[in-house]
Amino acid sequence: MTNVVSNLWFEKDALDAVEFYISVVPNSAIIRTTTLPAESPSGPADSVKLIEFTLGNQQFMALEAGPLDPFNHAFSIVIQCDSQEEIDRLWNALLENGGEPEQCGWIRDRWGLCWQIVPRALGDMIAHSDRDRARRAAEAMLGMIKLDIAALERAFHSHG
Repeated sequence: MTNVVSNLWFEKDALDAVEFYISVVPNSAIIRTTTLPAESPSGPADSVKLIEFTLGNQQFMALEAGPLDPFNHAFSIVIQCDSQEEIDRLWNALLENGGEPEQCGWIRDRWGLCWQIVPRALGDMIAHSDRDRARRAAEAMLGMIKLDIAALERAFHSHG
């Protein structure tokens, strides 16, 4: 069976990052850590670290192999939350560990990885067949830093 795994290339501190991620995201764990037993463009044998892990039951690989390309907005991890409490908990954990808040529910962690902490219901609001309601929810979201479920629902249900 084919398996799809997202790979995250870290310059350094991959294990610290992964341990933090699994402490914050429920249903997460490190599956295996190892080193590359051969010389590579990144260094001698055993200098490249490989960490297989899950976040919320989704598989990832962290590779620590020195500098290459920095993380950017072209890849982000989206966490869909059912409550404002969960949004607040995740947001605060990422910030307290050196993260930087960004527009529309995005946050960049201390390693530069981008996250989107969003209410699960937002996708349904934006895809709603009543395009005026969808637009109001989208406009509300676009004006926020950390997303606020109650404010999004007020915008979605308003008549303006």
